[in-house]
Amino acid sequence: MTVESREPIEGMPLIKPSTTDHPLYERVVEACRTVYDPEIPVNIYDLGLVYTIDISPENEVGVIMTLTAPGCPVAGEMPGWVADAIEPLDGVKQVNVEMTFEPQWGMEMMSDEARLELGFM
Repeated sequence: MTVESREPIEGMPLIKPSTTDHPLYERVVEACRTVYDPEIPVNIYDLGLVYTIDISPENEVGVIMTLTAPGCPVAGEMPGWVADAIEPLDGVKQVNVEMTFEPQWGMEMMSDEARLELGFM
């Protein structure tokens, strides 16, 4: 696992698009939904903490994610939790989880389901 910050490149989106057309994509999303932020009773995917799921033709999964705040007490553990959720999936060759704080997470990144569960809708 690596931790890095991403500098925006002019004309490029701040968040790299996910590989949504890969056959493993939906199962990887569901695996991410099994990981919860310990301070908020919502999974990390619906919280909007998973920015990118990139799956290579060789089934190598790269996840770029963030935290609700840089000082989150589980910052060192969360990438491992995500990797541990994805690695057992049949067909996954390897998993690399990167942490970024650019762009900074905001409540607008939550799914409607997460907002409803937390009472924001």
